[in-house]
Amino acid sequence: MSFTIAATVEEAVEAMANGARPIAGGTDLVVGARHGKSALPDDLVAIDRLAELAEIGPGPGGHRVGALVTHAQLMIDPFIVENYTALADAAALVGSPSTRNVGTLGGNVMNASPAMDTGAPLLVFGATARVAGPGGERTVPLDELWTGPGTTSAAANELLIALNLPMPSDRCGSAYVRLEYRRAMEIAVVGAAAGVTLAEDGTVASASVALSAVAPTIVAVAGTDALNGLALADAAATAAELASDQASPISDLRASDSYRRHCVGVMAKRAVDAACRRAAGESISVPVNRALGIGAA
Repeated sequence: MSFTIAATVEEAVEAMANGARPIAGGTDLVVGARHGKSALPDDLVAIDRLAELAEIGPGPGGHRVGALVTHAQLMIDPFIVENYTALADAAALVGSPSTRNVGTLGGNVMNASPAMDTGAPLLVFGATARVAGPGGERTVPLDELWTGPGTTSAAANELLIALNLPMPSDRCGSAYVRLEYRRAMEIAVVGAAAGVTLAEDGTVASASVALSAVAPTIVAVAGTDALNGLALADAAATAAELASDQASPISDLRASDSYRRHCVGVMAKRAVDAACRRAAGESISVPVNRALGIGAA
């Protein structure tokens, strides 16, 4: 086994081109190995010392979140909490405090679990992934990056370096909620994120909704223009119908497909409700699950 500590992105990419796997927090890689899902790679390249990948700040057309930013950072960063609140909601629900303090957004995204908490908010915001490879950098829409459970379209020698988030408009609010059986070390049974912009009369001007744990990848709900012009209650109810209709969940030990289909509609309704209320100026603390008593007590 070889272990390389990268001092630059270029060094990391070179090591990956030679077969190494990147590691930062290691929360997915190590847990996966312990559970027998996959063996630890023969060659690793540590990227945790690449300080430029751990920054949150202005980016192209909005804001840039480095791949090494931890969930603990995201849940309290003032700009993220104010402008991309659903992402803070999601980060606050990831794993345990120890996981949130070392686990990174980039690791979460590239692990490509359909049950990841941060994926639905990122999709709602229209985030794009910035990846670096031997031929330079390129930008990939997230719905093109995620190709299936645990798989991405990125090449083996491409490193995720940042997520770019477009700047939200005025009178915009967002929220992420999930169904959970317990608070600690839980993954979403189902989850939903919503981003809503309100018109001056308080009705919905535009909306987007994305779902987790109900398809092979995180999915954006189609037809959300049907929410335009609706008041809060009607918009939330319409979102629930769309989400339930478009979900394609599986049955497993944690929930049946029919239960997930029903519950994802409930989560979408609650996400739209909270997003509308935040857009209207109501203060709902992060995460929504705890603030509104959703999920495990």
